[in-house]
Amino acid sequence: MILEQLSNAVGLSGKEDAVRKIILDEVKGTLRDIRIDALGSVTGLLPAAGRGKKSLRVLVAAHMDEVGLMVTGFEGDGLIRFTNVGGIDERILPGKRVKIGEVQGVIIWTPIHKNIDQNVVKMSSLRIDIGAASKDEAAGKVKRGDRVNFDTQFRELDGGRMLRGKAFDDRAGCSLLVDVIRGGPYPVDVLAAFTVQEEIGLRGGQVVGQTLQPDVAFILEGTTANDVPNPTQLADDESEVNPTCSVGKGPALTIIDASMIVNPKLLAFLRKTADAQKIPYQLKSTPGGGTDGGSIHISGRGVPSAVISLPCRYIHSPAALLLREDYDRALRLIQAALHSITPSDYQQV
Repeated sequence: MILEQLSNAVGLSGKEDAVRKIILDEVKGTLRDIRIDALGSVTGLLPAAGRGKKSLRVLVAAHMDEVGLMVTGFEGDGLIRFTNVGGIDERILPGKRVKIGEVQGVIIWTPIHKNIDQNVVKMSSLRIDIGAASKDEAAGKVKRGDRVNFDTQFRELDGGRMLRGKAFDDRAGCSLLVDVIRGGPYPVDVLAAFTVQEEIGLRGGQVVGQTLQPDVAFILEGTTANDVPNPTQLADDESEVNPTCSVGKGPALTIIDASMIVNPKLLAFLRKTADAQKIPYQLKSTPGGGTDGGSIHISGRGVPSAVISLPCRYIHSPAALLLREDYDRALRLIQAALHSITPSDYQQV
């Protein structure tokens, strides 16, 4: 598992360079035909075990980019204006430590007496304070367009049982894919893809799908686990949680999201594989959100696709939580799937 390295690396959408370098260093001795496409996604081939027959071409994809912020301008007093890169809940931002390259800062809100009637935090009311005393001083340290990342370091909690860090969506998936590559070969050709710009429109996945034209695809993701007490529930309501999926119940298999309907036969295959391997799993059918599967499954002539997700609490925030056991279960599931998949497991006829 290289999740710690990947989580600590900075790689907002469109600037995934540091993450890409870590991944290339890890896979260059194992994958063949490694390429970096025009958008910056990394692809490579893990050939099937054995020779003499044509193998299935199975794409396994995870995205390298993370959500964050971007500098858009400067105030006369040295404060920095910014906007979001990807989906971020504005309410979590006040008081958070951030970095703009190597420059450290803090997100501040305008004075509380000016916001006393505001029920919602607006990004337009927030600024980044890097300690600069003037516009010129701030502009001399950072530039418009610079990416802003959360200043968070990876940590193991509870003796390593729980993992905490930023960008688990989708560095957890990237780490998982590296472990899949290390665990090969498999009876199929594995087309590994570490994609870019997923968080701003599934863009890297679209190019990868068109370029590689796989027979079938699996997308590895970090997804929302909101298995925490829901403050909107009434105190006497027995339903204390309303989870999309939950930490500790194994990988989440998507049925449908805003970007795709998972191939029913492929979903049934994953469920059958999990049952055979005695791997607990859960089903996810949230109508919102999306993954690279949304662009990959409609690339070329169409690609049967499924999503295997790692339940993470507090994704798209400075610190997410992931249970190591869920990670291990997801790894077992995707490896078992690669060892056993056949065309009959996804073809409609």
